[in-house]
Amino acid sequence: MSSPERQLGVDLFNGTWELIGSRADDDLMVHRAHASAYHWAVAPECTPANRARSEWLLSRVYTLVGRPEAAVEHAERCLQWCTENDLGDWDLAYAHEGLARAAKLAGDEAACAAHLEQARAVSIADHGDREHLEEDLATL
Repeated sequence: MSSPERQLGVDLFNGTWELIGSRADDDLMVHRAHASAYHWAVAPECTPANRARSEWLLSRVYTLVGRPEAAVEHAERCLQWCTENDLGDWDLAYAHEGLARAAKLAGDEAACAAHLEQARAVSIADHGDREHLEEDLATL
């Protein structure tokens, strides 16, 4: 059975995605992403991958609301979680996707291109995950 903190983290993560899709309340979207990251961080089941994914989500919502400095900061934290904990595959690819998206928002086309290339270079075991990544990269 999962801890209440983990369940809150999951529910808030999913609720953030609902707001990403609807864009009904950007302030609430940012708050939910932070709340999800907090509850994951204090959950006994929390892994480095959970922390990396929380940072990625924060980067994504800050990109959507047009805050490049916060988007870059959280994308860099995501990459840091990946590199310090030997996370590869989907997590590492999305760390670079987040950095590319944040760099584009910040107007740094060179960094955007470099991170797009790095995201595409990551080996991803699951074909469906690769396709999902490519779909997201195509939006850049």
